[in-house]
Amino acid sequence: MSEEVKKEEEVIEEVAPISKPTDMSEEKESDAFSFDSAIEELPEEIKAKLEKNKIARSKKKLIKKKKKKGVKSVKSGSAHIQASYNNTIITLTDKTGNVISWASAGLAGFKGAKKATPYAAQIITKIAVQKAKEEYGLEEVDVFVSGVGTGRESAVRALNANGLNITAIKDKTPVPHNGCRPKKPRRV
Repeated sequence: MSEEVKKEEEVIEEVAPISKPTDMSEEKESDAFSFDSAIEELPEEIKAKLEKNKIARSKKKLIKKKKKKGVKSVKSGSAHIQASYNNTIITLTDKTGNVISWASAGLAGFKGAKKATPYAAQIITKIAVQKAKEEYGLEEVDVFVSGVGTGRESAVRALNANGLNITAIKDKTPVPHNGCRPKKPRRV
């Protein structure tokens, strides 16, 4: 009996250093741009929504089984921000226009009038940037802003705050040259 107890104690001693929570936290700190660590910084309700979407996508992947050609490294690309009165959509592409990652306010779990807020634009920018950094190693972007929504300024600032170098900013909002007849004013 005493030999079995000694063997169990030795096994416990061998396993103990691996299961220390301090070692895990040190690993997460060293991995600066992991998507999971970016999700931990987001608010609780948005984290829950993203996890739910991730599970749903993994189920679809099991059904489709698409072949990937290989992950390429993209150092520079472009960021397209579409900020309307009702929503904000961020799309990160490579130089040829192939989409690397995207995010919208609805994807992050915002509903109704909250989708067009600067805070929503900040959160979705963080989601899109972390995904692009993790999968492709994106470092610098040219920014193309379209629309007059409230999220346009904060989305550009969030791109810079999340570690992307912004090389140029261009406003591509369509402006009429007295072409079409304007809508009649809205009666409230």
